[in-house]
Amino acid sequence: MVQKYQSPVRVYKHPFELVMAAYERRFPTCHLIPMFVASDIVDEEASEDGSTHKIERRCALDVDAPRLLKRIAGVDYVYFIQRNTLNRKERTLHIESHNETFSNRVIIHETCCYSVHPENEDWTCFEQTASLDIKSFFGFESTVEKIAMKQYASSIKKGKEIIEFYLKELEDEGITHVPRWTTSSLPLPPPRESGWHSRRSVPTAGVSKAIVLILCCNMFCLYVADKLDADYIKRYLGDLTPLQESCLIRLRQWLQETHKGKIPKDEHILRFLRARDFNMDKAREILCQSLTWRKQHQVDYLLETWTSPQVLHDYYTGGWHHHDRDGRPLYILRLGQMDTKGLVRALGEESLLRHVLSINEEGLRRCEENTKVFGRPISCWTCLVDLEGLNMRHLWRPGVKALLRIIEVVEANYPETLGRLLILRAPRVFPVLWTLVSPFIDENTRKKFLIYAGNDYQGPGGLVDYIDKEIIPDFLGGECMCEVPEGGLVPKSMYRTPEELENEDVRLWTETIYQSASIFKGAPHELLIEIIDASSVITWDFDVCKGDVVFNIYHSKRAPQPPRKDPLGAHGITSPGGNNVQLIDKSWTLGQDYSMVESPLTCKEGESVQGSHITRWPGFYILQWKFHSMPACSATNLPRVDDVLATLQVSSHKCKVMYYTEVLGSEDFRLESRTGLSTSWHLPMFFFFFFCTAIHLYY
Repeated sequence: MVQKYQSPVRVYKHPFELVMAAYERRFPTCHLIPMFVASDIVDEEASEDGSTHKIERRCALDVDAPRLLKRIAGVDYVYFIQRNTLNRKERTLHIESHNETFSNRVIIHETCCYSVHPENEDWTCFEQTASLDIKSFFGFESTVEKIAMKQYASSIKKGKEIIEFYLKELEDEGITHVPRWTTSSLPLPPPRESGWHSRRSVPTAGVSKAIVLILCCNMFCLYVADKLDADYIKRYLGDLTPLQESCLIRLRQWLQETHKGKIPKDEHILRFLRARDFNMDKAREILCQSLTWRKQHQVDYLLETWTSPQVLHDYYTGGWHHHDRDGRPLYILRLGQMDTKGLVRALGEESLLRHVLSINEEGLRRCEENTKVFGRPISCWTCLVDLEGLNMRHLWRPGVKALLRIIEVVEANYPETLGRLLILRAPRVFPVLWTLVSPFIDENTRKKFLIYAGNDYQGPGGLVDYIDKEIIPDFLGGECMCEVPEGGLVPKSMYRTPEELENEDVRLWTETIYQSASIFKGAPHELLIEIIDASSVITWDFDVCKGDVVFNIYHSKRAPQPPRKDPLGAHGITSPGGNNVQLIDKSWTLGQDYSMVESPLTCKEGESVQGSHITRWPGFYILQWKFHSMPACSATNLPRVDDVLATLQVSSHKCKVMYYTEVLGSEDFRLESRTGLSTSWHLPMFFFFFFCTAIHLYY
């Protein structure tokens, strides 16, 4: 089992040289870390000018573990090797550590780096990554892992405190400045023997997985790190455990690597992690699906592009109203006064869904604003639902169907955005409605529901515990005027025929610049682009929604035969909204009938790919997405079990991509060489494509 950990960047508001002076004071032992009992210098070397200093230490820890585990391990101390490379000229310290004891069962590798802050040369940053490759430990794996995680969580911030302690000690001694290294600096003498070597002799012996796990955790308490600043996390994301911080950073890095910089905000990533209890694999899966959904339906631009029909302004009984006691935006919905049947008959499902999505997008925006206003992280909102007037007419079947679909879409794409749901004046018919919709609501979301029948909300433990008395709406007995529409019956003159509603729903559902395609083994999806003028530019943007694919671009002088669609029935699969088109005839020979113009690109599930190709010849270009098959294994190079299982899993399903392509003519894309090489962009759509979709600004 392999585990990886990463922590936020720790920033010391002190120069690098002063931090290094504080760092050196931790050796050979540190009273602030009682378990760190010894460190011996194994090897040491320095450059002639003294700018570089390399030192290797063998360090010992007295681990805090149950006596049973120590007895099984047979030792009280564990050892790891630490190699430090100090570059005084570049002002960096690189640290590499790995376990020495029991390395045949567990492999621990850690890299750390002290460096100058990129925006302030008088500050110092610390970054760290670590990994554990855990083998086995006689059935105690679960127990020792819990011990290790507990110790890790309790001591992760110790490293920064220790450096700050020694910085304060230096200040008390009158040392507030250490000069920077220069070429005229004299080489530093080697460290004193007594100042670096162990003061205790500790026997060497093997160590169990449990002890090594704890070793890794304590290594983390010595150095803390990675790509998000700890102060930023606390200010904008809230209190997270070290493991939760690690999950956020790792998922964020994965998105950066696979989505070419197109990543959502950290708050958005964190919601999906929380929704899956910080299970990385599960959170990554639902997040990728949601990002693809957002991209396909242009949800990022919904607030700018969606205009609510007038009937919603007049009869949709919901609206934003100040904030609750925790600073969360407050949304009020007078569901009992809403004519759900009339709205569905006048608008259709898709328009209602778009309106609800715009409410959620507005909620995210208000959370960001309130985070700035209140000076603390606010990532969700409170919803108050007034059910006065709810009756059997609200249980109209098409209306309930529309409600269930809205709940399904919101649950999948806006997890952990609801902080609290206050249901007031629930009538007797409410249990019937609750029975219908509750199975579609996530269990964690249901725990946030507070239901009040009748006027119970007015007493102790009621509404005033969550909303300031001054902003309680007038229709709930408060003094604050609420601008939420009162609703009423939608006039039947505004109803539309089923055919009109169906056409409108189809229009809204398919209103996207992206197309989707299914890819099967032996049945690639191919797209034909005819180029009249050489030096035109073919651009593409596609997401691999499912499975792994290989992307190719071919050129042919002659047009392929009319596209033949793959018989989906042969695969036993139907793909609404998807397609599979094959253009390259099996009789064609590569190199004769057509040629490859770009190297094949293997794309993994979840990746987002953008690119362009400047055509050299006129003719027909074929963009191809092909099923990616794992290479056959030989007897001397057997694959891992995980690879085999992954291959079987992928092979049993189709692949799916969502893509958008555009051709920029040679007259619209030219390279000029007057005062230098410059690029001219003339098509607004192409500029929009490259700037918005390539950078992919979420929210």
